Parts: sequence; C-alpha cells; structure tokens
Amino acid sequence: MRVYLDNNATTPLHPAVLHALQDALADVYGNASSIHKEGQTARRRIEDARESVARLIGATAREVVFTSGGTESNNAAIFGAVPLSTRQHIVTTAVEHPSVIEPVQELGRRGQEITIVPPDRSGEVPAERVIAAIRPETRLVTMMLANNETGVIQPVGDVARVCRERGILFHCDAVQAAGKIDIDVEALGVDTLSMSAHKLHAPKGIGALYVRKGLTLEAYLLGGSQERRRRAGTENVPLAIAFGVAAEIARERPDVGAMRDHFELHLGDLAITINGATVPRLPNTSSVTFHGADAEGVVIGLDLNGVAVSTGSACSSGRVEPSRILLAMGLTADEARSTVRFSLSRFTTAEEVDRAAELVREIVPRASGRGLSAREAG
Repeated sequence: MRVYLDNNATTPLHPAVLHALQDALADVYGNASSIHKEGQTARRRIEDARESVARLIGATAREVVFTSGGTESNNAAIFGAVPLSTRQHIVTTAVEHPSVIEPVQELGRRGQEITIVPPDRSGEVPAERVIAAIRPETRLVTMMLANNETGVIQPVGDVARVCRERGILFHCDAVQAAGKIDIDVEALGVDTLSMSAHKLHAPKGIGALYVRKGLTLEAYLLGGSQERRRRAGTENVPLAIAFGVAAEIARERPDVGAMRDHFELHLGDLAITINGATVPRLPNTSSVTFHGADAEGVVIGLDLNGVAVSTGSACSSGRVEPSRILLAMGLTADEARSTVRFSLSRFTTAEEVDRAAELVREIVPRASGRGLSAREAG
C-alpha cells in the first residue's frame, strides 16, 4: 500500500471529478464561442463551473477568469497590474512561490523598483513589515495567503486593507490555500487572487484568476475575445467542468488538521522542529526539520517503504540548494537540508498517518549525519 503525503505538490483526482471529466471529454465537445447547440451546451457548462469556483472564494462568476493554472494566474495579475510606461514600485515577500518571485524580478530587470520583505523565524511575514515597505509610488503589493512549504498563513487581510485605503493594487497567491481554508475575497480586500485546480483534487492544466469587479488589467494573452477579453484562447471546457465539481466538493472539508497534529505528536523523541508551529498554518501541512538528518535520505527511505513526501516545493525538486523559503526564515543551510514536508489531503487516513510516523521514527536515525543509500533505506 502506498501512502501519499505530498498533496501540496499535487492531489489525486476525486472520483466525482474524474467521472465529470470523463463525461465532459466524451459529450461536451463544442466550442463555447460557437452559437450552435453544441457550442451553447459548452458555454452553459463552463458558466456553471465558473459559478462554482466563484462560490469557493466568495466572488461573483463575472469576476472569475479561467487560466491554465496558478503560474499563469500569477503572471497575468502581476504583469497586468504594472504597465511599463512609468517607473513604479512593487512590494512582495521572500516566501513567495517562484511564479510570483520570477515575474516581480523580471519587472525589476525592466526598470521597476522592487522591495522584498523577509519573514520572521515562524515563517510569517508580519503585516507591519509589509506596510512599512509601501511608498507613495508603490503600484502593487503581492503576498501569498499560505506558503506551499511551511503552510504558514500570511496576514493578507491586514495588508490588503491598507493597500485599498491608499489606492494600491493587491494581488494574493491563494494556490495552496484554496480548498483548505475558508476564503472570502471581499473580507480579504484583495484585487486579484490566483487558484490552481490540481491542488484540490482536480486535473492539472486549469486554474483561475479572481479580478475584482471594475478593475482593468493589461491583457497578458492577446487573441480572441474569450473570458470577456481578459484571457484569449479557446476555453478548456472539460477541465473547467472538472474544476467546478472540485470547487463544490472543497466547500465541505474533513478535519485533516487533527490527523496532522496526531502525526506530529507521534514522531517520538526525535530531535525535530515543526516549522510554523507557533502561528496559523494550513491544517494539512507539516514542515519538519529533523536535526542532524539528511532530508533527501529521509525522502528516499520513505519512498522505498511506500510513503511519498517531499523536501519542499515540487517546482524546486532535483536541486541540491537548500530551500530559499527556509533560509529566509533564518534556518541554517544544514537545517534547511534536514527539512521534510508532509502534506495530507481529504483522502488521508489515520492508518496512513500512523504508518508514516512509524517509518519516520525508523528511518530518520539512519539518515542522521549522512546520506541514506537505497540499500540502507530499504
């Protein structure tokens, strides 16, 4: 039996989502821009899906733009908010996902001014630090709702309210948070917010960008008039339908936080630090530093024994450098290289959590101070 505890990287399809996707691929083949019956059937189904995604975040359907995923949503929001005709200022944080950091840094290379605000040791970026970085010429503040590596929930609402008062655009990367905690875009006060379907048991290749009513962004993709001219390209109707079903399911969430806490409690007397344990974090995420152990050895050992976990962001897998998120929090390079991320889902069982904890207690001592070979891991 395989135990999958890498759900912050991606999630397995929910059976109801898979069923809806299969039906849509077989039956809803029309182009949603066509006026004939097949086209209008596709249009109706994609608008139903848009309504479902909007309900998940407290938005209206007209404020939801379907995209190819979180990376496109973040890029569209950032590049769309900052025209290059004038020199302006952008504020972001050191714990952002690469799909935010890279576009912001690209804007810096194109002449915009950038301020990157560091977190404290807990992984939280204090609201007052972000607010203090704002200048009169600040055009955009972009801040994630929950970190993909530590699960730490950021004080987005506190910062967004100040931005709204000062007429500054605020973008929120909610890719890891959507479907795991309650989100209300009106209460948060954000102008744009990104989501990705494959983080909540839907297929890869579909995401969404919330754009507050009345806000105009520079077009990121040029072409046809789809998505009310906010995102050109033929709509991916089957994936949108699947996303809509997943969004409806995600509105009712099991208590995975209790299992996560049970897992952490049963790591025995290992020398560990739970990153972000002192501040609010996603209920499914546990970032554990196993002091003196080699994280890659732990991951390999668990994998060979049937448990899938991660050393951090899937977008950085295969790299030997320590996590920049953990380094920004103040961990040493050795501590960062000793950190493993466990992320649960609605499908995770208590038996799976117990099995993972048991294996961790066996494998970590053998991975201490050196790498763990495949022979030793098995």
